[in-house]
Amino acid sequence: PNFIGSWMMDSIVCDEIIAYFETNKDRQKKGSRSGGIDTSFKDSTDMAISPNDVQLPENDFFRNYFKQLHSCYDDYVKQWPFLTGFVKKIDIGYFNIQRYQPGQHFSAVHTERGDLSTLHRLYAWMTYLNDVDLGDGGSTTFTHYELDVQPKKGLTLIWPAEWTHAHKGNEMKANTKYIITGWIHFPV
Repeated sequence: PNFIGSWMMDSIVCDEIIAYFETNKDRQKKGSRSGGIDTSFKDSTDMAISPNDVQLPENDFFRNYFKQLHSCYDDYVKQWPFLTGFVKKIDIGYFNIQRYQPGQHFSAVHTERGDLSTLHRLYAWMTYLNDVDLGDGGSTTFTHYELDVQPKKGLTLIWPAEWTHAHKGNEMKANTKYIITGWIHFPV
């Protein structure tokens, strides 16, 4: 097993998240990673969302999304019962909505728990918000498992944040890819 769980989310919430992203252009920023902005490693347009944003009355689609994500997490924990005793309380803090257009990528092989500032992360989660045709690129490659995941609208992944799950986002050759992604972590 590779400890990567997958589920399908309601496609309507995916459309609502994309609409939110595109409507709020003033919140979009050049994608960065822990080392800052370097488009040779990561080239995207990102929007950071805070837990407070989720609570705004007009953002009920985020609450719907996280209700579905929690169901995915519950199922993940059922598949790995050890986790019920190991992890007593979890949080989700800031998270990102990202857009990748032709030529863009997150080509650096990376892990979600790579230094002291990210030790609190237990799992990463990601939902593809739209379909990407096989020939258009944009897949996610988990390098240690030679696993290539093609974006499908609503497909949600949860995986350990450790080095064992190093991955990269392959270059978009055509069209656009949208994802929502973040971390399940110990309370900080």
